[in-house]
Amino acid sequence: MKKITGECLCGLIKYEITGRPFRVANCHCDDCRKVTGSAFATNIFYKENEVNVTSGELKLFEHKSDSGSLMTKRFCPNCGSQIFAENSNRPGVISVKVGSIDNANFVKPDVNLYTANALNFITIDKSTENFEKMAPIK
Repeated sequence: MKKITGECLCGLIKYEITGRPFRVANCHCDDCRKVTGSAFATNIFYKENEVNVTSGELKLFEHKSDSGSLMTKRFCPNCGSQIFAENSNRPGVISVKVGSIDNANFVKPDVNLYTANALNFITIDKSTENFEKMAPIK
């Protein structure tokens, strides 16, 4: 797979990904809605060692997730764009906010999480795997 690149809104933070994603999720949890300011977040999951920040230094914010695990959000200290997140229940895994990827046309979600929290105007794709809450850890 070719190298994937991305950056924050202001361009201070830049990164590269060299691996293949093992999950692409639309998450409808309250936390993802709040952190994106949108109806849901699309996150793409990689092994942590496949993601490399090439420019800038991220700030972090930690909080307890809807499922009770510790979440670490990594974001640009200048423009505030969230780029990555890590979940204490999934060590060695990093999720990338799809909106930060330079060319994300390859992305096709394979799962919807927290469908019980989806806003009324959202249509859940029935062709994907769907969970009312968080999916089981694989």
